[in-house]
Amino acid sequence: MTANSKFFGAASAVAMSVAMIASGTTAISFATVSVAQAAVVSRIDVRGNKRVDATTIRDAIGIKPGKAFTNADVDGAVKSLFNMGLFSDVRISQAGGALVVSVSEFSVVNNVLFQGNKKVKDADLARAVELKARSPFDPAQMETDRQAVVEAYRHVGRSDAVVTARTMDLGQGRVNVIYEITEGGRTKIANIDFVGNEAFSGRRLRDIISTKRTNPLSWLTRGDIYSEDRLQADEEALRRFYYNRGYADFRVISSNAVLDPATNQYTISFNVEEGQRYTFGDVQVESSIANVDTAALANTLKTRSGRVYSASDVEKSVEAVTDSVAGSGYAFAKVEPRGDRNFENHTISVVYNVEEGPRAYVQRIEIRGNDKTRDFVIRREFDMSEGDAFNQVMITRAKRRLEALDFFQTVNISTAQGSEADQVVLIVDVVEKPTGEFSIGAGYTSGGETPGASVEGSVAERNFLGRGQYIRLGAGLGQDDARNYSFSFTEPYFLGQRVSAGFDVFRKSYRVKDQYDVEQTGGTIRFGLPITDNFGASVAYNLVQEKYKLRGDNLDAPHDPSDPTGITNKEYLYAPALIEAAEHSPWLRSSISYALTYNSIDNPNNPHDGLFVRFGQEFAGLGGDAKFMKTTAKATYYQTLLQEADVVGLVTAGGGYIHSFTDDGVRIFDMFKGNTDMIRGFKYNGIGAYQDAPNGERYWLGGTTYFNASAEVQFPMPVIPESLGIRGAFFADAATLYGNKYEGASGTGSALRASAGVSLMWASPFGPLRFDYAIPLKKEDSDKVQNFNFGMSSKF
Repeated sequence: MTANSKFFGAASAVAMSVAMIASGTTAISFATVSVAQAAVVSRIDVRGNKRVDATTIRDAIGIKPGKAFTNADVDGAVKSLFNMGLFSDVRISQAGGALVVSVSEFSVVNNVLFQGNKKVKDADLARAVELKARSPFDPAQMETDRQAVVEAYRHVGRSDAVVTARTMDLGQGRVNVIYEITEGGRTKIANIDFVGNEAFSGRRLRDIISTKRTNPLSWLTRGDIYSEDRLQADEEALRRFYYNRGYADFRVISSNAVLDPATNQYTISFNVEEGQRYTFGDVQVESSIANVDTAALANTLKTRSGRVYSASDVEKSVEAVTDSVAGSGYAFAKVEPRGDRNFENHTISVVYNVEEGPRAYVQRIEIRGNDKTRDFVIRREFDMSEGDAFNQVMITRAKRRLEALDFFQTVNISTAQGSEADQVVLIVDVVEKPTGEFSIGAGYTSGGETPGASVEGSVAERNFLGRGQYIRLGAGLGQDDARNYSFSFTEPYFLGQRVSAGFDVFRKSYRVKDQYDVEQTGGTIRFGLPITDNFGASVAYNLVQEKYKLRGDNLDAPHDPSDPTGITNKEYLYAPALIEAAEHSPWLRSSISYALTYNSIDNPNNPHDGLFVRFGQEFAGLGGDAKFMKTTAKATYYQTLLQEADVVGLVTAGGGYIHSFTDDGVRIFDMFKGNTDMIRGFKYNGIGAYQDAPNGERYWLGGTTYFNASAEVQFPMPVIPESLGIRGAFFADAATLYGNKYEGASGTGSALRASAGVSLMWASPFGPLRFDYAIPLKKEDSDKVQNFNFGMSSKF
């Protein structure tokens, strides 16, 4: 019996079917050849192919004419062809001395179309699906993409969106894939409930999580969009909140969201168990590594006996000890905190155990999911590279830095075994989010140099070209012909180092009280250096040209020709100090400045605890007309006063001094002016020294020295939903502004001013807004009072 006859005697067909969900059901099957022993064919015939070259198919099956092959080879050939993703059906059989490979090609996608979508753009939906123009059509992938479109609508708060998928046959093996969308109504969140919480109110906990109840501005903030990922993130936020406030036994028993189809609203519930509140007991450092000074390491700890237990302080202590030990040459040292609960006195004693960890090295760092962000932008946030010692603390720190970039929705860092026992592969999975911003808005402020209505628009990109760079272009106009234009650029890693570098250019024009016009054109080159996580330094070079024009007709003409003094209109309308300053126009200020900043604020958007301190100096005299040294300092301390009621207290103190290097003194445009950051209840530039013009108009000149202090208590507004971000405050301010060498100036003393009042603060979608009403308690007769103030506010 010949080999071929043996082959045919042993041949049999095996059928496979795979069900696929689409507009119909497509059966995919193949026939394999069962052989009792190896067979040989003289040629391979390919049939049914239209777009895929026959040579490509022959190369893919791995069976060669004249060489023996088995049943396993045929099975492998069929799988290999299916894995190409180009064929809906594959059959392999033998006919005489030929091996026949019959294929049915998938249709080619001509275009992917979305119909009925208004709330989600075509471009966003196209990014969510895998089928693209000119790709092979796969019914299973079309169903997967349909689900992806549904999920895209869930992410924008439309959980009841209905999506159907179909194809349109265009002939010649081409199809259009069409997703028909019924968007439905916007899903809302009716309520967020907490069960089991006693130490903190539901209102306080709702302030912690990112999911918010629906309010009139939810269409802007998008805080009322439910998703399982957000719910899990909220659980973690609750854990961090409780763990950092002494509740080490806290746990989320369950969380769920129930949708009411009648109202299309969710009710979200968190079932929690708080446990007891702990303080730190004994805190020690132990080491199994010789020559490690545990006493010195104890001084680096952030945890102290008697303080309220905080998981964050434990993490910071582990980082501090790890860095110190690694700096001593122990690259593989591992720091493990060991807690010992005392249930009777509710304390947790912590021992930081330092031991030699396993010798492991980073073989490589794999980054996945970054379609836009360049790899190097992610890699540079790691304090380690391929070949370095593996250090879990550095990985945790890198994850925190990546999250702080605000480029990604999620960041996950995992490990996998490398090619050797001591090799580790770091896998960084990121999910990117939009980083471009276009904003346009209008506002009104009652104080400052440019009070009144204004409108401003800007275009910004936080991750320019995926390189992590920041770029912003802005323009605005306001009342009384106010105009401003600005452009900013920042490179966060200058020359590959963790030093930011950037520049700003601007042009600004405005009118002051219908008295004089100001035009400023300039720019800044700046550098920033983060020294520690909380402490940083910055330095900048500033160049500004200022032009001042007094308003009025025939200013140089005599005010009254019969007046023997010959006083001009200008001298009649304006104070001498203002005339003197305006006559030096244009004025060029060339200066270098630096600042040192310490910031331990827990949440910059909603501070509750921490300290912010800033000290800065500006030296003007590197060319130009200005010759002075300006020094400023400010410190703000936040402390939660009542955890349950979410009452926060803060105290602020600051001061400044400007010293002139010329005999002419400091011109009025460079002096400190009274403002709402200094003291509330007084008009902008309405305290301190002043001069009167002959026409009776009073001009405040500012001062070379100021000191100020403020105390404030902030609290949530009752009845108003916390999701609106509205809080109230009581405050008391005190300040003094003095120092002026102008002849004829009055009110040059260092009299203290004081005021008290109430505030309404709103973390609006347009930025933080603040309404203050202050009553002066101590003032001078010459001071200009302004009880009400409204405008954009700054936390620090």
